[in-house]
Amino acid sequence: MNVPVTSEPVKHKPTLLVVDDEAGPRDALKVILRPFFNIQAAESASAAIDVLNSRHIDLITLDQKLPDRQGLDLLQDIKHHHADVEVIIITGYGSLKSAMEGIRHGAAGYLLKPFNVTELLSLVNQTLEKKQRLDFLRHFIGTSTGLWGSETECAQAWSELIAGYHAIGKSTLGHEGKSDSLPDLLPLFSDLLEAKDRQLLNHCSRVSFYATLLGNRIDLTLAEQKSLALGAFLHDIGKIGPEPYQFADDEITVTGEAVGNRNHPEQGSKLVLPLKLSAEVGQIIAYHHERWDGAGYPFGLKEEGIPQLARIVCLAQTFDHLTAERPGRTPLSIDDACREMLKYAGTHFEKNLTELFSHMVQECKASLPAMAMATTPTDRSNS
Repeated sequence: MNVPVTSEPVKHKPTLLVVDDEAGPRDALKVILRPFFNIQAAESASAAIDVLNSRHIDLITLDQKLPDRQGLDLLQDIKHHHADVEVIIITGYGSLKSAMEGIRHGAAGYLLKPFNVTELLSLVNQTLEKKQRLDFLRHFIGTSTGLWGSETECAQAWSELIAGYHAIGKSTLGHEGKSDSLPDLLPLFSDLLEAKDRQLLNHCSRVSFYATLLGNRIDLTLAEQKSLALGAFLHDIGKIGPEPYQFADDEITVTGEAVGNRNHPEQGSKLVLPLKLSAEVGQIIAYHHERWDGAGYPFGLKEEGIPQLARIVCLAQTFDHLTAERPGRTPLSIDDACREMLKYAGTHFEKNLTELFSHMVQECKASLPAMAMATTPTDRSNS
């Protein structure tokens, strides 16, 4: 059920936690939002954690500077331990960098003090609608067996999933009920990846960005460029099943040791079959772990037998695994990652593509991390 912010009484109010160490802004938020929410308040990060561990919270407004901890650090803990809780950062110390960091770590929105009440209520409404979509998708992918069944069962599951997603609030899917066109499906794909794990969405977004950068350097048709962007974004769609997602363990290392879920390329390519995406998108999903020397998986394809777009995504996803931040492992610098990948040019990767990829990322490395952050094919759909 959509929960609009209006003057009408709400039968089942969501619960909102206001986290701010300053009494003035905290009390102002409570006054504005109390007609529409059950309000909890916390003056510190530790107090906020106590509230989260003791009661159900739907939405948090989070100050960036707290007496015992930085708000962005608390945000990461919230998204790790309470992934279904949405967070809006409201701060008087904002910058473009901190806003991007907040979004990267899972904040649904970012608002500067002093805030406009209308903008606040609009952002809260949008965030609640996002939470409803993600909650629906989390439940669906956690309980549906049809998605992983026969092609007929999978098609029926997709039909139910799309209809349910469409029914939530003012969904970005067209209200005409058309769900088979690519632009209409992109928001659903993005929400599906985030519903599984925010890190999965971030990884897939970055891989799509890196792959597209490389695709722009070679002779691809417009249709191939679009398939590359989407296929790279969906390359790990096979990981949205009910098993836990572990970014640190779900990879093939550059040294050749395969770890994690080796079935996800086949699972993913079968999963998207009923959607009638381009053949190239399906090939990227199925073959992005194949190796130039034939020692990859799941099919052991070799050299030119691996479609070119899949070879590109293999490079992009390896680069991201080497350079992305993750718990317990220090990421490589861009230069070190390129040197590491070049060691395996001609074995893991096609030599010419590897050299071109290395040259490309080093050429634009000053802006690469910021450009790759929170980028999806949706952002480039009109380019």
